Amino acid sequence: MDPANLERLIADGKDSATLRFALGAAYLKQEKMTHAIRHLGAAVEMNPGYSAAWKLLGKAYANAGQTEEAKQSYESGIAVALERGDAQAAREMQVFLRRLTAAATRPDQSG
Repeated sequence: MDPANLERLIADGKDSATLRFALGAAYLKQEKMTHAIRHLGAAVEMNPGYSAAWKLLGKAYANAGQTEEAKQSYESGIAVALERGDAQAAREMQVFLRRLTAAATRPDQSG
């Protein structure tokens, strides 16, 4: 979906967690992490129980190189998913969290 159309909906006062999630996902797909983080962050502020938004927020932070923020997002998302009985989403975020943690503990291979 074209982010410009979604941005217009927000400007027209039709703001919602679902709309912010869609907009964040669209920006994530376009690799515009700053925009994705802003809108996905708004989605979880509007609906803290939105596990899919937590998952994409973690991914956006990870893609932006913001490892600690990504870990925090995944941890929040895991807690929400478990609380809501969404075991699949919790498992996915646990895998992403383990990968981030493992990558952070590997020695630098660049030089």
